[in-house]
Amino acid sequence: MPQSSAVLAEPSAGSDFAPLLRQVREQGLLERRRGWYAAGITVNLLALAAIGAGIVFLDGSWWTLLLAPLAAVFWARTAFVGHDSGHSQIAATRRGNRLTGLIHANLLLGMSVGWWNDKHNRHHANPNHIDKDPDVGVGALVWTQRQAAEREGFARWLTRNQARLFVPMLLLEGIALKISSIQDLKRQQPRERAVEAALLALHYIGYCTLLLSCMTPGMAAAFAFAHHAFFGLHLGMAFAPNHKGMEMPDPDGERWGHLRRQVVTSRNVRGAVLTDWFLGGLNYQIEHHLFPNMPRPHLRLAQPLVRHHCRAVGLPYTETGLIDSYGQALRHMHEVGAPLRTG
Repeated sequence: MPQSSAVLAEPSAGSDFAPLLRQVREQGLLERRRGWYAAGITVNLLALAAIGAGIVFLDGSWWTLLLAPLAAVFWARTAFVGHDSGHSQIAATRRGNRLTGLIHANLLLGMSVGWWNDKHNRHHANPNHIDKDPDVGVGALVWTQRQAAEREGFARWLTRNQARLFVPMLLLEGIALKISSIQDLKRQQPRERAVEAALLALHYIGYCTLLLSCMTPGMAAAFAFAHHAFFGLHLGMAFAPNHKGMEMPDPDGERWGHLRRQVVTSRNVRGAVLTDWFLGGLNYQIEHHLFPNMPRPHLRLAQPLVRHHCRAVGLPYTETGLIDSYGQALRHMHEVGAPLRTG
């Protein structure tokens, strides 16, 4: 299973990133926090178990639907653990991180950790690079006017209106993650494919058994749709503010060093404990991209060091409020589609 983004390449002695890395190491911010993660994982699993017990206890009542958004919130917590395991933030060994990822992604979410790691590692290596970052490739949405100009038919209409359709489309993201996970199985090596497919199957069987044993088929379908809709919306709200509308490197231009490549393409979101919890620490996106294997609770502690270092070397350090971060991302999507609305 690929986990290449979890390991920092050693910078050269003259690198503008090397002094910052040295400071971070000296303060112990790259040391693992296994106790912190163990406590968080335990609380999250208990919350998921309580929600499952609630579904059984309500025994087909329409009140059960009120548990769907709550289940989505704790599924997002599960996804954040899977994300951190993919960056080797949690366990000391590759095997331990892989097992953590398989349990939290494949078994609990029905999402392939192999697919996610492959995609996410490529994003971390070249964030916002139009040719190398899959998160800004052509899909349901596009991220440059050059991409927009090549759209035809329904895709062209979608691009014209993508800013206003973005939030409604996030309601389908939870389902899209499962579809992409299944499609990716054919890319994986046979042994990896067998393990991932088996855990995905267990997830689907367990999820459907729980719902259909407690609800009518119609109510089960309504719960599953609401659950996945809120889950997709929550994840989209956590990931969307991080890079959309930030600088995009010229594919034909000078190759940036690690510090510039990660800092100028990322945006932090200001907040306190609640923001950190809701966004899974991804609001410290600059710190996370500079140090992808840094445990989540250390990102806030690293922020003053990173901000000061960026100021010292003359790099812009972008930080904004949560609502404004969404506004910047949506304005970028709106501007990308502008030529199609006036042409």
